[in-house]
Amino acid sequence: MRDKVLILNQDFSAIAVCTVTKAFLLVYLEKAELISKANGAVLRTVSTTYPVPSVIRLQRYVKVPYYGISLSRHNVLRRDNFLCQYCGTTKNLTLDHLLPRSRGGETNWLNLVTACFRCNSRKGDRTPEEAGLKLIQKPSKPSLQTFLQLHLNAYNQDWGLYLNVGKNRSI
Repeated sequence: MRDKVLILNQDFSAIAVCTVTKAFLLVYLEKAELISKANGAVLRTVSTTYPVPSVIRLQRYVKVPYYGISLSRHNVLRRDNFLCQYCGTTKNLTLDHLLPRSRGGETNWLNLVTACFRCNSRKGDRTPEEAGLKLIQKPSKPSLQTFLQLHLNAYNQDWGLYLNVGKNRSI
């Protein structure tokens, strides 16, 4: 019951992830249809067994306002795969502003990267170029599909087809 279920909108675009319990309830109340079942897993009642959902699709189209992925420390760490973007270590991680705030740098997806304490201290109040540091990957603003596809521990093979739909589209 700790597994996650991908929720698709009526047009098969991924809009959220929920628990098995919530997904089962949506299917049972006929607010969603079962698209894909989890391999061999079942939910049992006294008289019936039901397949555990892996992917469900809502019966009605839900207009999802654009909020994007919220900018938070944890989401920046997840985007950067919990790696220092200068040296690649996974220890003593913090956030670093590429253009320091003291020099007018903003707090946004394109100016924040994950850095270890050592590299962040070495960089100080300079840009990475000034400090002689090179980024492993350029920071970007993630879309919902790429965030779900790359960073969910509960990623399921059944989800692949639906997460690639509209991959170039930002939700």
